[in-house]
Amino acid sequence: MKAKVRAVFRNVRWYLRELTGEAEYDRHCERHRSHHPHTPVPTRREYEVLRTRHREAHPQSRCC
Repeated sequence: MKAKVRAVFRNVRWYLRELTGEAEYDRHCERHRSHHPHTPVPTRREYEVLRTRHREAHPQSRCC
């Protein structure tokens, strides 16, 4: 029974992290550390600014 509760909790946590973008930032940090090991990892705020600038500079068509 505890295993099922843990599995449900793990799945809900994964979903919420994907939904809020927290997992995206973690993936970015991992890529940054592997590709640029000698430079500091940007803070969450810096990452959000960079991501927003990139999206504004490279718009994609969307359905809505």
